[in-house]
Amino acid sequence: MCTAIANPVSSTGQRDMAFLIRESAEEYHARSKEFLTGHQLADFRRCPALYRKRKLGPVGDEDRPAHLIDRALRTLVLKGRDQFEAEYAVGGPINPQTGEMFGPTTREFAEWAEVQGKAALTLEQFDLVESMADGVRANGLAMDLLSEGIAEGVVRTEYCGVPSQIRIDWFDPHRGIVDLETCDDLTRFEADAKHHGYVHHVAFRRAVLAQVIAVLMPMFLISVERELPYRCGVWKVHDDALAQARRDNEAAIERLKRCGATDTWSTGYEECRVLDAI
Repeated sequence: MCTAIANPVSSTGQRDMAFLIRESAEEYHARSKEFLTGHQLADFRRCPALYRKRKLGPVGDEDRPAHLIDRALRTLVLKGRDQFEAEYAVGGPINPQTGEMFGPTTREFAEWAEVQGKAALTLEQFDLVESMADGVRANGLAMDLLSEGIAEGVVRTEYCGVPSQIRIDWFDPHRGIVDLETCDDLTRFEADAKHHGYVHHVAFRRAVLAQVIAVLMPMFLISVERELPYRCGVWKVHDDALAQARRDNEAAIERLKRCGATDTWSTGYEECRVLDAI
């Protein structure tokens, strides 16, 4: 069993936040070979074989354009304009035959981006990020939650006997943990959250943080639409849902340790199933 934590509270007082590690996303992801992350645990719950393949190396759509947009949004909203401009180039080379910019999938754009020495956004992608950021800024509750705190702090510790790491979108020792997400339609966000396992993911962050500060912090989700009208909403995740997700996560970690001990990584579909639905 994992270490028991006291009942949730809404504040850690004037706690020193020196336990938060400040490092780039590249440094954080480079350590994912050594440490369990929330995304890796989600992969394992879905399919141990998928977890194993991704643990060994990048698989599939690890860097889709949507992921670039989400990362750029987090940088702009959570770290501010100066840091955004330091991390992202905007624009691209012009096609002399058409007078238009080359698309993001072209060789010319890739070469231009390499010269910039940082992640690159087309003008269209940048406009989308700006519109989404405006959507977040239009929500007073979201901006209040993000008014004080630290962006993208990293925590590494042992959780359930496994070296683990988390990267917290936003942490305020008086308010709690804030996770910034995007969606296609805010009306369906609660269904999307269930489908994508957001509660399990944030429960992992909350529990790993609690190993360091000995407090289970409140957990908030902010989501903004990727298309018009770029609505933004805020959800406080219920403690009962977080507690159940934590139990699920800890059970999965125990299964993960057994898989590692035997080097057996199943798909979950090794046996014949019965289809009885019409």
